Amino acid sequence: MISNIDISKAMTIKLDNTLPDMPKFVEGIRRAPKRELNLTKDEIKLALKNALRYVPEELHETLAPEFLDELLTRGRIYGYRFRPEGNIKAKPIDEYKGNCIEGKAFQVMIDNNLDFDIALYPYELVTYGETGQVCQNWMQYRLIKKYLEEMTNEQTLVISSGHPVGLFKSSIEAPRVIVTNGLMIGMFDDLDNFNRASALGVANYGQMTAGGWMYIGPQGIVHGTYNTLLNAGRLVLGIPEDGDLSGKLFVTSGLGGMSGAQGKAIEIANGVGIIAEVDYSRIQTRYSQGWVSKIVQSPKEAFEIAKEYMDKKEKCAIAYYGNVVDLLEYAVENNVHIDLLSDQTSCHAVYEGGYCPQGLTFEERTQLLAQDKNKFKQLVDRSLVRHYELIKTLHERGTYFFDYGNSFMKAVYDAGVKEIAKNGVNEKDGFIFPSYVEDILGPQLFDYGYGPFRWICLSGKYEDLLKTDKAAMECIDPNRRYQDRDNYIWIKDADKNKLVVGTQARILYQDAMGRTKIALKFNEMVRNGEIGPVMLGRDHHDTGGTDSPFRETSNIKDGSNIMAEMATHCFAGNAARGMSLIALHNGGGVGIGKSINGGFGMVLDGSERVDEILKRAMPWDTMCGVSRRAWARNENSITTCMEYNEMNKGKDHITLPYIASDSLVSDLVDKALENK
Repeated sequence: MISNIDISKAMTIKLDNTLPDMPKFVEGIRRAPKRELNLTKDEIKLALKNALRYVPEELHETLAPEFLDELLTRGRIYGYRFRPEGNIKAKPIDEYKGNCIEGKAFQVMIDNNLDFDIALYPYELVTYGETGQVCQNWMQYRLIKKYLEEMTNEQTLVISSGHPVGLFKSSIEAPRVIVTNGLMIGMFDDLDNFNRASALGVANYGQMTAGGWMYIGPQGIVHGTYNTLLNAGRLVLGIPEDGDLSGKLFVTSGLGGMSGAQGKAIEIANGVGIIAEVDYSRIQTRYSQGWVSKIVQSPKEAFEIAKEYMDKKEKCAIAYYGNVVDLLEYAVENNVHIDLLSDQTSCHAVYEGGYCPQGLTFEERTQLLAQDKNKFKQLVDRSLVRHYELIKTLHERGTYFFDYGNSFMKAVYDAGVKEIAKNGVNEKDGFIFPSYVEDILGPQLFDYGYGPFRWICLSGKYEDLLKTDKAAMECIDPNRRYQDRDNYIWIKDADKNKLVVGTQARILYQDAMGRTKIALKFNEMVRNGEIGPVMLGRDHHDTGGTDSPFRETSNIKDGSNIMAEMATHCFAGNAARGMSLIALHNGGGVGIGKSINGGFGMVLDGSERVDEILKRAMPWDTMCGVSRRAWARNENSITTCMEYNEMNKGKDHITLPYIASDSLVSDLVDKALENK
């Protein structure tokens, strides 16, 4: 029989056999609620064995009771003892150990995702979205860091739901890291099975950029939120293309990792926003960071301040400490007009604490989650039904409501409100209110290829970020399209708007050609010594990054919105073209089984090798999505692909659809069915 001594001798990269001291928990840092634990006695034993396989046998007797206590009291094994002491912050890249620049760069990104200022529940490795984790436990964290320190530029590290499978020989042209999270077999691809797998320690919820290590704080979503609000105003409020949201009111909820962007976005758009939040610590975080301007504790005060600023046509983001359902009840009862209405609570994890039901404080929510999950579910369902009824009333009075891609409408449907389904029967045809992608971001941005391009100055130097801002601005022609004008203004004002939380990073919506041009310019600047190395990436929430019928692909109407091939092609294509890191996840912002999403990280080291990767990978990463949208007969995507074919004659070529006449098809089908 193989002994643990033999196993230990067979590894050179492994955790130490010295037990770390238990780190102290810093007072006031948010902690994750107890996770659902529905394991049998035998499965609890299995979960314990799964966690202990990371550590040498001589530590098992001490760690086994610790791990079991974590499982029974927290619902998961986090291995707190292996967490480094204090706050984990991204350091300049030169302060990390490593045998290649990519190995050090990814350590910067991992640590940035776990910064107290960024992570939602840093002790539980949750970056954002209630459940989105960098990896499952602190043993994985330590082991991943060891692998990244050892990795050379001719090896690839494979990560499976947070677990470092190992280093494998590849080539300098191959990805340095391949990450997958939560990819479940179809018949088991549901929340119950995922929760079981997660409790066993074999599945990680990567969200979109948490498990791919590319999260950059709430800035990562603020440009998309700004674009969404501005274009919603153009779509339904009559705001001209060069106008803003002065005098308009946006009401929503959530001030967490992603939703925290909402206050900043409405202020940049010069509007007024009221954002409800039940967790006061999140309000304090956003207020201290300057992402909300005022804090109120009553709906009356919230709407009075909002009116004052609307009348002055001045911007203001108001954090309301309370439940959004109470806020909307006040608006309905007092006939307060709301221009734009949404919700950005974590409804993909609606029964895991992502949505706090009306009538409970945040603390009561956390306690009930741990003590009576069935009761909690009942209260959530009741609150969702009431939430929906209020939205419906406000909509009838002229409010424009849109689902913010957080699975809110699906949660309402699951709570028993079948009328929210567009066909009144099931979710197949979507819901009666549009997703923000369906009506706004899809046709106005994604169909052209505009999406959440981002970069991180790995030097950690503020002056490097300013130089990249200026270079990116010079790459944009503001007269090309109104989207380019929006993006030009955005990047011109980016520093003034104080968007950075964590290390020096930037978000900027760009299309395929824009991203490529900016990326090549940055790499040239690195080559010339003008700036330090740069990490490129994007949100998985992008033109070609995510298949999700309730969100990213909600404006694809040819029936392929239920297919997951685009994200998979994007992931594989980025591997083939040599991106530094590639990631593919299940779930994302809408929940397990409801999307497949992928992203990338690309380290710019100034080399000509990287230039060639950028030229072949950046257009693909975007155009794989635009081409799928064009094949679905989305008009803006068709024109974009026609332009692309013309620009790339003899190199790339995209298949385009012939358009069938609606009257021809309708008449033919009607007659055929009448005669049947």
